[in-house]
Amino acid sequence: METLTVLGTGVLGSQIIFQSAYFGKTVVAYDISDEILAKLPARWEQLGASYLKDLPDATQDKIDAAVSRIRASSDLADAVKDADLVIEAVPERLDIKQDTWKKVSAVAPEKTVFATNSSTLLPSEIAPFTDRPDKFLAMHFANQVWIFNTCEVMGHPDTDPAVFESAAGFAEQIGMVPIRIHKEQPGYVLNSLLVPFLEAAAKLYMREIASIEDVDKTWRISTGSPMGPFQIYDIVGMMTPYMLNKDSDDPEMKAFADKIKSDFIDKGYLGTSTGRGFYTYG
Repeated sequence: METLTVLGTGVLGSQIIFQSAYFGKTVVAYDISDEILAKLPARWEQLGASYLKDLPDATQDKIDAAVSRIRASSDLADAVKDADLVIEAVPERLDIKQDTWKKVSAVAPEKTVFATNSSTLLPSEIAPFTDRPDKFLAMHFANQVWIFNTCEVMGHPDTDPAVFESAAGFAEQIGMVPIRIHKEQPGYVLNSLLVPFLEAAAKLYMREIASIEDVDKTWRISTGSPMGPFQIYDIVGMMTPYMLNKDSDDPEMKAFADKIKSDFIDKGYLGTSTGRGFYTYG
């Protein structure tokens, strides 16, 4: 798997693109419009600065080489024409993902392996909307992939075991630690642990139990964790908790989603990617 196409150039999609290119892969960045793609050079500059700051072996030459291996396209057929692997990182909505894979199936080469970066949805919910269920699985990356370098690899009952292992091998080749998940599990491993934690923080916030600063401070001091839950929300970005909770059966979490939209998303405060979320960043 030397040629990768990533569908979606949002926070996590752009990180998967850059990480893969940094480790020598040829990458096509696909998004639905040239206007969106025009913002990518600034994103590569931002990510390059983070790599130089956070990775001891990063150099400007390596950053420049990574950028040179990335090509952008808003034409889906063009974007996937040479792909050994396609990773989808579109919004976390089942209908959007299903529709995306229908379109990809119509134009992708027979050799191409398909992977969703969904953080909550099961591969078996999406696989029937592809033309190759045996070559479909999930590869879930955590935010800030160059530091928090896990890749949860989860198939469904019809995933070819050889495809599963090739995906885990690809993850290792781009500097990730593959986490092999043996059965389908909503939330996989990471979000099975993280989502209840973040929901508990959201309810403290909605009930006005303590300030966001004190909630985070409590968690950091008491557990030794480097970040509190609202700092994590800012890294994840506001769109993810909004999409996950806007139709929630839990009234408190639905109210939290509504507040996220009105107080943050509608004002352009999407988290660390925009310099402001629950906190303001330099």
